Amino acid sequence: MKRVLVANRGEIAVRIIRAAHTSGLEAVSVYSDADATSQWVRLADEAVYIGKSAATKSYLNSSALVEAAVSSGADAVHPGYGFLSERPEFANEVADAGLTFVGPDAATIEMMGDKAAARSAAQQAGVPVVPGSGPVEAVDDAATAAEQVGYPVLVKAAAGGGGRGIRPVASAAELADVLPAAQAEAHSAFKDDTVYLERAIDGARHVEVQVLADDHGNVVHAFERDCSVQRRRQKLIEEAPAPNLSGDTRKNINEAAVRLARQVGYRGAGTVEFLLTPAGEFFFIEMNTRIQVEHPISEAVTGVDLVAEQLRIAAGKPVSFSQQDVVINGAAIELRINSEDPQQQFQPTPGTLTRLDPPGGPGVRVDTGFVAEDRISPFYDSMIAKLICFGPDRVSALARADQALSEFRVQGVPTTVSTHQRLLGESDLRTGAVHTRWLEELWAESDERNTQSDNTVSS
Repeated sequence: MKRVLVANRGEIAVRIIRAAHTSGLEAVSVYSDADATSQWVRLADEAVYIGKSAATKSYLNSSALVEAAVSSGADAVHPGYGFLSERPEFANEVADAGLTFVGPDAATIEMMGDKAAARSAAQQAGVPVVPGSGPVEAVDDAATAAEQVGYPVLVKAAAGGGGRGIRPVASAAELADVLPAAQAEAHSAFKDDTVYLERAIDGARHVEVQVLADDHGNVVHAFERDCSVQRRRQKLIEEAPAPNLSGDTRKNINEAAVRLARQVGYRGAGTVEFLLTPAGEFFFIEMNTRIQVEHPISEAVTGVDLVAEQLRIAAGKPVSFSQQDVVINGAAIELRINSEDPQQQFQPTPGTLTRLDPPGGPGVRVDTGFVAEDRISPFYDSMIAKLICFGPDRVSALARADQALSEFRVQGVPTTVSTHQRLLGESDLRTGAVHTRWLEELWAESDERNTQSDNTVSS
């Protein structure tokens, strides 16, 4: 493998290009009309135009991406995250063209992308799963299953992912309305209306384990991350390692992830996601068969270059280290800096970055695909950058994050910088006492206080 096509854009495209170059590989970038002058175009050894600005005409056009790889002489295709990264048909197209897909094979992507099949695989591997049902179609069947699972439940799309395709149900009375709506939503989003039920666990944390597996029988983990600070089931802040874990829980949850990866014959980098209850129980929820947005914090605390390992594994080589070599060294936190307006319910706000001055200093890393005068396009994700702060311990990492946010200068579009500053000041976050509903509850309490204050003033 000598030349890899990066089938993505933004910060992850830049990240892959840099990993390819440090691994002795050439990198080919792709771009749409909106991205013609982008940083990843400038950094790559070659850049190929793939279509109009709309994602369906460019980054989601699998035939254009495969054609770009073939015409540029690439040996491999790295899908990054999002877009086509978890589409088994894309992995098949790449393989059918005689190219290497940097990730697991299509069969594994398909199996782990089907939430019911993934649950079954976890059970076979002896990994605990959230109490739930198989696929349900009729309301009566769903009601019977819900009684067995126990309310409250979540109606989840079998083909869902990234926090999408999930609807809460508190009682049997709600189920008759929610089930058909959830099926319609699943079909619209994923072209598959299959749904199943899962018990809703109150106060749970979202803890995920980074795994790597090769074709030589090696399966290792790079420890866990806590991704409990979420807005609309989308991650906002991530930490590594997960705070306040007992030694036994850390050992057991990481070993469970390795067992599952081994069970399904996994290859490449992947993330096994769990819910962790206040009582310390953990349950498998899904596996992401790609590199994650939050992978840098795992790199920070382990010293492992996860993207370089992806390329190494795709080239047929073994993982470059053994499990005994990987230890946790310090703590890291990642903050997603998005082009969103906090005053308008965090609506995406495209526009030109008239100024972009990222912070620096010891333990500060900024991953971005943009520079000043670049445009944040309305056609794609609103993320401008990822701020990763590392320290010898969690207190130091948080202190560096506070300082880095105070230095971060972005002009031209509103951003989430001020939101992160407020969140880092919350005592629950400082002590690690957060869960997946924490942020929504925090903001709901704030809205209620503001309403009460307004009513007091009015009276």
